[in-house]
Amino acid sequence: MVWEGDLPKGKGNLSVESGVLADQEVTWAARTQRVKGTTSPEELLAAAHASCYAMAFSNTLAKAGSPPSRLVVDATATFEVTEAGAKITTMELDVHGVVPGLDQARFEELARQGEQGCPVSNALRNNVRITVKARLD
Repeated sequence: MVWEGDLPKGKGNLSVESGVLADQEVTWAARTQRVKGTTSPEELLAAAHASCYAMAFSNTLAKAGSPPSRLVVDATATFEVTEAGAKITTMELDVHGVVPGLDQARFEELARQGEQGCPVSNALRNNVRITVKARLD
């Protein structure tokens, strides 16, 4: 990560070792105004959480004897700026999936269990409110 300038007018470029992100622009405006073509730490955290949760939930389902055919996970981080400072306050996980042999109630129960086994959830827990919305397709 390279940052140039002050917070409101500055910008940074982010790359990751794997190369899947290279020179991705990061700005304060991306965090507060969701500017197209830029990303934010919150968007990156949400992407990490969605992928981690998908893996943890698929494992939970498999251990329960109902491996998923497909899971689609969206994660949304809420970023708030208050007089006390800036903070990520919530992370909403929204999962829908195709899981043969499960009903909606059991899918929801296992979705909550899967969240408990997600390392990103566990890193955020007690600091960020995590919600899980689960539905079968």
